[in-house]
Amino acid sequence: MKKGLLLLVFSSIIAASTIAQDSKSFGIKFSGFVKTDIYWDSRQTIAAREGHFLLYPANERLDADGNDINAKANFNMLSIQTRLRGTITGPDALGAKTSGVIEGAFFGHTSGDINGFRLRHAFVKLSWEKTSLLVGQYWHPAFVTYCFPGTVSFNTGAPFVPFTRNPQLRVTQKLGKFNLMLTALTQVDFTSTGPEGPGRQYLRNSAVPALNFRFEYRNVNTADNKEFLIGASVNFKMLTPRLVSDSNYKTTKTVSSFSETFYVKLKLPKVTFKLQGVYAQDAYNWTMIGGYAVESMSDPLKDFVNYTPVSTASGWLDVHSNGKKWQVGVLAGYAQNLGAGKDIIGPTYQRGDNIAYLYRISPRFIYNSGKFRIAPEIEYTVAAYGKADNEGIVKDTKEIGNLRFLLGVYFFF
Repeated sequence: MKKGLLLLVFSSIIAASTIAQDSKSFGIKFSGFVKTDIYWDSRQTIAAREGHFLLYPANERLDADGNDINAKANFNMLSIQTRLRGTITGPDALGAKTSGVIEGAFFGHTSGDINGFRLRHAFVKLSWEKTSLLVGQYWHPAFVTYCFPGTVSFNTGAPFVPFTRNPQLRVTQKLGKFNLMLTALTQVDFTSTGPEGPGRQYLRNSAVPALNFRFEYRNVNTADNKEFLIGASVNFKMLTPRLVSDSNYKTTKTVSSFSETFYVKLKLPKVTFKLQGVYAQDAYNWTMIGGYAVESMSDPLKDFVNYTPVSTASGWLDVHSNGKKWQVGVLAGYAQNLGAGKDIIGPTYQRGDNIAYLYRISPRFIYNSGKFRIAPEIEYTVAAYGKADNEGIVKDTKEIGNLRFLLGVYFFF
């Protein structure tokens, strides 16, 4: 029923766009692509939507004879990344140029809802001469829209890159070639986790949005097909894991985290270099390894606890040629579990609590012919599984690797 209503609303927007209107004051332009991903994995993986959104290989799972159950190849073919975008323009308001975006795909909200229509972006934007205001759902500012890996895989470099979209209020101030950006964010699809499992309630119950400050320098030379970008961001988030303790006492204990990113892009006429470094506390909602844990008891009788974030460091480098007809590129990424820096005495709420580090190498080839694209990619990802010590540092590791062969077939419109 919900899926049908969403499709009905989107169909109504398309129909409404055909009605004669004053083209100088309002318009909507539709674009997007049809995409099918065909992929083979050498073993079982930790992923979303039947392996489509790949994170890393699954750990060994031994049977009674000591055989690894997860050492089994698998194959799939899906078209759920197919996307539709409506870009809206309208009359000026409050002395600003107005615009909006509605974008969705058929990725679904859960594996049980695969093929279901899901909202990706929905925002309005007011643009003055040097200031802009964005209100709605869009990429988190830690995901830099003009500096991210150009992979064929829908994971776009996750879990090495912060991958999350959020409802937000974003103010951007231009100072020549410098940009200052301040953003307040909540969560909807990409959520934190806690005692009740992944959910939006932990940030919502803190009554304070996540905050991000980004500062960058960007110089684009269109005539020479060159660009130089350098920037950094700082992120603050506070969660309230529980409202009541296991002993039935009200509790408002919170856990706060700070994260930083640094990124650089250099585009030359024939090749583009992009890289990003991330230090993140409680990076679960960024689709990275990490989270938080219980580090002490403040009142054992009432079951009041204190929390500490688990830190993650990651970095990635993406290099690709700039040909219009064909491109070659490669992504290299690395992520390290830095632990909590304190003794952990209780439960941990994190992704990859038994992983010491991850790395990936992923070469690709893209061939374009008009609106058609065919793009093979090889993705080799390794996870070092082990056992966490008292501070959450994973030791005595064993590397587990997965080799993915992926073929993406696109038609753009």
